[in-house]
Amino acid sequence: MPDSARMNTPIKTPTTKTPPPKTLAWDDFRLIKAIADQRALPAAATALGLNHSTVFRRLGQIEEALGLKLFERHRSGYVATPAGDEMAQLAERVDGDISAFELRLAGQDITPAGELRVTTNDTLLVDLLTPVFAAFLKQCPDIRLDVLLSNQSLNLSKRDADVAIRATDNPPETLVGRRAARIAWALYGRAADFSDADAVEIESLWEQRWVSLGEQFTALKAVRYLARHVAPERIVYKVNTVLGLSEAVEAGIGIGFLPCFIADRKPGLTRLAAPDPGFSADLWLLTHPDLRHSPRVRLFLDFMAGELGRMKPLIEGALAISPREAPADSSTADLPPANPAPEPTA
Repeated sequence: MPDSARMNTPIKTPTTKTPPPKTLAWDDFRLIKAIADQRALPAAATALGLNHSTVFRRLGQIEEALGLKLFERHRSGYVATPAGDEMAQLAERVDGDISAFELRLAGQDITPAGELRVTTNDTLLVDLLTPVFAAFLKQCPDIRLDVLLSNQSLNLSKRDADVAIRATDNPPETLVGRRAARIAWALYGRAADFSDADAVEIESLWEQRWVSLGEQFTALKAVRYLARHVAPERIVYKVNTVLGLSEAVEAGIGIGFLPCFIADRKPGLTRLAAPDPGFSADLWLLTHPDLRHSPRVRLFLDFMAGELGRMKPLIEGALAISPREAPADSSTADLPPANPAPEPTA
């Protein structure tokens, strides 16, 4: 090519290609959903098992890669933009699909082996279930139990737990299971203070010092009963656990209503009145419908139902040693009847 032609040929400058958007990973969606749910980075980090700085850095990386702002930072917390909200909703749907798939797979187990996650509350675990769990593990050594204590209902659809053992008159309609027994409650005092419980005048009990569960337990019938019938100044001690309540009665702080399966096995306590059916709640063994045919779930539920069935006299208040006793279907002796309204999960 002549030099003149070469000089007139335009020089092509190299073009810079825009890098393709970053491919989002499932962990990115989980992070955005956690921030949207918690509205704060520290809480989202805790939910994800990460530290605050990692969540902050990854959020910035995701927003930079997408070229979009996913959250507005307000004094009240992180508020999702339309793009962030859409991403969080997609994560919710995908998470639900994954959980449903895992449930279907778990329900197809062939042999009763592996880990079984069981949720219950501390009261049932300490005073009723631990010896039964021990017997189950001895009989089924190939199964491992992971026990999760919570007074709130965990989401069995998301495999937060495989089995729930709860005291409730209204089990969730999304779960299946069986009623193992009905938990009875009665009025108890320290045995040393009531050496002759049968001679105690019921009317005099209103002048006694009382103990009760705290206000966060107002869904429980016994707590509502005390609020209606006992003067506030007579309730001298409140605690947010049934275990602490039984300890308070045994220590002589005051009299109070307790589950019979706890109090009737404590020689330091005595019944002051027969169980009131209005305070009772059903004891349920629950699982997700997709898990009910899993061999390890079926084996566990069958075993628990059998063992708890044998413990019915204790659970339902039929083993009282106090002289103040009445038929199981009677109301608390001479006390105003409890409200038999349905009780939510506790």
